[in-house]
Amino acid sequence: MIKDIITVTSPLLPNLDEFYEFLKQIWDSKWITNNGSFHQQLEKALAEYLKVPYVSLFTNGTLPLITALQALRITGEVITTPYSFVATTHSLWWNGIKPVFVDIEWATGCMDPNKIEAAITPKTTAIMPVHVYGKPCNTKAIQDIADKYGLKVIYDAAHAFGVEVNEESVLNAGDMSTLSFHATKVYNTIEGGAMIMHDAKTKQRIDYLKNFGFAGETEVVGPGINSKMDEMRSAYGLLNLKQVDAAIEARHQVAIKYREALKDVEGIEYWNDLPGVKHNYSYFPIFVDSKKYGMTRDELYFKMKEQGVLGRRYFYPLISEFSTYRGLESSRPENLPVAHQMAKSVICLPMHHELSEKDIDRVLNCIIKR
Repeated sequence: MIKDIITVTSPLLPNLDEFYEFLKQIWDSKWITNNGSFHQQLEKALAEYLKVPYVSLFTNGTLPLITALQALRITGEVITTPYSFVATTHSLWWNGIKPVFVDIEWATGCMDPNKIEAAITPKTTAIMPVHVYGKPCNTKAIQDIADKYGLKVIYDAAHAFGVEVNEESVLNAGDMSTLSFHATKVYNTIEGGAMIMHDAKTKQRIDYLKNFGFAGETEVVGPGINSKMDEMRSAYGLLNLKQVDAAIEARHQVAIKYREALKDVEGIEYWNDLPGVKHNYSYFPIFVDSKKYGMTRDELYFKMKEQGVLGRRYFYPLISEFSTYRGLESSRPENLPVAHQMAKSVICLPMHHELSEKDIDRVLNCIIKR
């Protein structure tokens, strides 16, 4: 039994003494949910940090996706990607919307804009791309297509906390963007999420929808749900916001070490930073070419696991291969060759702010010393 396990991620935790002081304030006020002081403070602080106009906090990262579709009254078919976490497509299914999968780009793992137009039908109402591993989608190309056909664009930006292109937040792209603040993310509120919108009227509508549809004490303006963030997690999030930049820089240093060590390893591919992009280093995927490397992806994955190094085959299998979706016409493997190749070759290496030099060496030795 290996005692020292290197996990694929580790949660960013606030200072316990500072958190206790915030908890005392909550206990004194007895206001633990329903748009309390810490909830309001965190929304404002995140809007400033992320360089976005409006933020609405949610209790997890899936509910803002579901709510965005409701708020924009999306129906029919939505073009999306099979290379993501299942929550992306599940949000469509829960709204009675048919997902239509298109292939991805090898250079980013994101939706290939060149595949979108061929997938549009008279039933198409929106596009739901994903900033995979925090790599920004080609937002201009996607928006041009959306404008041409009168489609809405909702970005699943679960991985894209703080990501910018030419000093502009990627979260400002499209009609709405959603974030996840799950414990595994760069920035977390234990569980949590957010929606980004462009105007105050839309934020007000979203705030109604996440609170049962209440617009006042006795008025309900729509069939809302209960998905608002509580005060404890809001306070936790305020404290984590103070240290997230240092955590991202620590991740950056890990990425530098990985790239330097793996640059000459035949059969192992990874991505470098994109020009003009402020990355958050949320993941470090490598892609295994079994013919060149001399070992399959799964052989390497299980070898790492045996040595106490927990990578993740993320995203494998594709969403299009799960039972709920595999019968769709767009799920046919011949329609998604790049996505299938990426899913079969990827391992996300351990990537977090607490990795030591010794940890990094152990990870790399698993890959380099065969």
